[in-house]
Amino acid sequence: MAAPTSSGLASSNSHHRRPWRETPLIESVNLSKAAGCRIFLKLETLQSSGSFKARGLGLRMQRSLQNATDPTRVHFYSSSGGNAGLACVYAANFFGRPSTVVVPMSTRPMMIAKIEAAGATQVIQHGASWRDADTHMREVVMETAQSRGEDPVYMPPFDHPDIWEGHATMMHEIDRDLRDIYATDSPDLVVCSCGGGGLFCGIMQGITDLGSAWKDKTKVLVVNTEGADAFPRCLDADELLTLPGITSIATSLGCTRISERTFALGRHGRKEGKVLNVVLSDAEATMGCWRLADDERLLVEPACGVSVALCYGNRLEQALGRSINFDEKVVIVVCGGQGVSVGLIEEWRREYGNLDVVKGVPNGSSKVPSAVTAL
Repeated sequence: MAAPTSSGLASSNSHHRRPWRETPLIESVNLSKAAGCRIFLKLETLQSSGSFKARGLGLRMQRSLQNATDPTRVHFYSSSGGNAGLACVYAANFFGRPSTVVVPMSTRPMMIAKIEAAGATQVIQHGASWRDADTHMREVVMETAQSRGEDPVYMPPFDHPDIWEGHATMMHEIDRDLRDIYATDSPDLVVCSCGGGGLFCGIMQGITDLGSAWKDKTKVLVVNTEGADAFPRCLDADELLTLPGITSIATSLGCTRISERTFALGRHGRKEGKVLNVVLSDAEATMGCWRLADDERLLVEPACGVSVALCYGNRLEQALGRSINFDEKVVIVVCGGQGVSVGLIEEWRREYGNLDVVKGVPNGSSKVPSAVTAL
């Protein structure tokens, strides 16, 4: 099935321009050896902004401009000090519009530098948490902008139908590449991590779009880190909860409350046996980062590394609660992230390079490069 066109858009040529790119789907020899099944990587880390966020925010921005009374007055605002903020800036640049990002005081200098270097009109630091920064942006910064004649447009990081529809486009690309490049059908499993749930909602929407060939076969495995695990806690409690705080190194998963849509889809999917979840440690998430760097030459954040970590140490079998065979197809969304550097990768290797050795985990992956470079 071809990727869907954006419905309801203006008939001008502008709706054909999009600030995200189609990304490769590669079958990883090394990760397949380590996991004991066919591992396909959807390389969202290759988006211009460095993460999958380019899709959802890009579509939201595109539609906002098409519906604006005067697009030349539009100014985009994001309250994310991470990947959503960067995606907002890159997409705004693409459409030739200004963007402002408001971040909490806890945002690392490296991320502020990246947002400024990407071309943000302004980066404002305010408050102790994301919620503080978001409230200040909405109630002060955007209202001030409106009073001086701007049309300020809020860019939600994960909770909007346009966001989910934008992320769903990756599922159509995966379906096409599995058929056209690998001559195979839908996967047995799609693996993703979950913060507020925008990516998860997009994946679920994409599976629905693709029809029975996917809906009847493909399951979704959602991965979280301890201390950034709002999704599994809500499902376990069978109610929408708010975490008291975030304690995980995977700050890109650091949403204390998932969206209502995420909860509804997760709850229904779990009851049907179509949505599974697992929680790993920060140590395992960072292990996934340095091993992916060695095995596939990719730099990703712990919020992404936690999904990759399933390939090592029989973790995928443990998460599924059963043995797996090499004919099974697993797609891991390599969601990317800008909060990583070569220095951090080496720091994580030094701290967690012997993680599985200490645990005595037989991982069957001695023939992959990261098994050699482990401490």
